[in-house]
Amino acid sequence: MSNKSDLNTKMNELYKSMSKGQKLLTNYITDNYDKAAFLTAAKLGETVGVSESTVVRFAMFLGYKGYPEFQKALEETVRNKLNSVQRMEVTYGRIEKNVIARLESPKTKESLPKYLTLEQSVKLLNSVDGKNKERDYCILTLFLNCGLRLSELVGINISRITDENTLVVLGKGNKERTIYLNDACVQAISAYLAVRPKDGVIDRDALFISSRKTRISRESVQKIVEASLKKAGLDGLGLSTHKLRHTASTLMYQYGDVDPLQLKEILGHENLSTTEIYTHVHNDQLRDAVDSNPLNKLADKEKP
Repeated sequence: MSNKSDLNTKMNELYKSMSKGQKLLTNYITDNYDKAAFLTAAKLGETVGVSESTVVRFAMFLGYKGYPEFQKALEETVRNKLNSVQRMEVTYGRIEKNVIARLESPKTKESLPKYLTLEQSVKLLNSVDGKNKERDYCILTLFLNCGLRLSELVGINISRITDENTLVVLGKGNKERTIYLNDACVQAISAYLAVRPKDGVIDRDALFISSRKTRISRESVQKIVEASLKKAGLDGLGLSTHKLRHTASTLMYQYGDVDPLQLKEILGHENLSTTEIYTHVHNDQLRDAVDSNPLNKLADKEKP
């Protein structure tokens, strides 16, 4: 097990059998592997809100001999994101670990987050069908309208949905965040609750229930999203549950007259720099629009 994809697979496979502390670690590492890679076991535990011994046991639970081996796997993931010059600096020890964690990839179009256009998002929602269509439609609607993380969505409890059309989720760092539900979300939740199983449900407070009448798992949600993307003809584009979060963020910024500070609060980002990548997407479109001006063609002609 030497890279993030292997580590993610392992965490997903074992997620249901994890303790509460291990799930908190999994959720944090999934969203912050570049930061987690350079934290000591004690610091990672402090950041997530668990003990150092829980972190060490977590590493061993995943099949590593100890925390140092687990940390090396995460460090390798960060190295894979560096450019060739930066890799040489790391090899010769010219870049300290805490500096590597802050290195940013070149700001090219390829580094911008993938997301669905408005038309593609509507196509995805309209493609939902099947015996669990109300549940699956609700899941996609919350992803696309609220920008929820996967861990936040599977953890939604009915008791945290208020009459004021708000929802409280448990976000990164075990911090609660209030989500404001628009009409589309309220209608989707209402339609799903009308058909949601009631008898024999094990976790009665869980909003989303699996066919086994337990809280739906991360893996199940990922499969639902993948199947829906395929049915809509949007598979093969490198999209995922997290890309639906990117989609919500981008659409809110492009169409909702939302400034970066507001978007930061909606998404639960710690740093504004994380949110600003969505403004870069929009700025690229603005640049393309300016470049499309027919007067731009005069640039190749000699000035009078």
